[in-house]
Amino acid sequence: MEFKHFPPSDILKPYVKHYYIFESDSDIEFEDTVFPSGDMEVIFNLGEGTWESSAENKFLRTPQIELWGQITKPLAIKSKGRHTMLGIRFFTHSAAYFLNDEIGVFNNQVSDLSDIIGKPVKVLHSQLLETTKLSKRIELIESFLLKRLVRSEKRSFKIDKVASILTSIKTDSAENNISNIASTYGITSRYLQKIIYQHTGLSPKSFNKINRFQLSLRLIAKNEQPFTSIAYECGYFDQSHFIRDFKSFTGVTPSAYLENRFPVNQAFLQ
Repeated sequence: MEFKHFPPSDILKPYVKHYYIFESDSDIEFEDTVFPSGDMEVIFNLGEGTWESSAENKFLRTPQIELWGQITKPLAIKSKGRHTMLGIRFFTHSAAYFLNDEIGVFNNQVSDLSDIIGKPVKVLHSQLLETTKLSKRIELIESFLLKRLVRSEKRSFKIDKVASILTSIKTDSAENNISNIASTYGITSRYLQKIIYQHTGLSPKSFNKINRFQLSLRLIAKNEQPFTSIAYECGYFDQSHFIRDFKSFTGVTPSAYLENRFPVNQAFLQ
């Protein structure tokens, strides 16, 4: 099992956090759980293996071109066969530049991107299958994204505002400061929450919680501090609140997470 990250070109750095490739030459079946990351992803399946994700208490096979919406709770997955998966990880707000829908409709599910975008992404998938050269595959994806980006020019002002608001929330994350942030941007708190959800699939409160959770994952992975110190560093008032939130995002306690280490999530912490 091999997992590698690749940076986007300079022109796409404001929109793409990174590309990644996941390759497995083993037929071993395994199960894992995906945790909330705060980001959305597109994944092109280019190998023979299959993935399944949990939906309504059953597992469904994921499509060849996956759109991962915002995951706000632990999502169980299953893997079988040999894989070559090429992924795009967007920033919290930036998938909105490339999709016409309100982002919240994709929450907690793996959708078929070809049903959403149609022929252009199907053509891209075919082109990716025709070459095994990674640099060429990245070039094809970037060309596709740039064409989509040009089409979203009319909506970019509002999406840029969302990005700026998210930065403000990260800087001053106390819940009672949302009204102050809204006032700074000349909008109401209600409208702020509406546009954040439309363009990220998250409320400001959920965005803040997931950011704290992701920081805690990175600190736990280092295994250099007791959980009490990690809780305070991540902005929790006490360890019990930290454990409660952590369990809501993972399904396990921090100590149980340390014993398991969930390989798919660990790959993104590298």
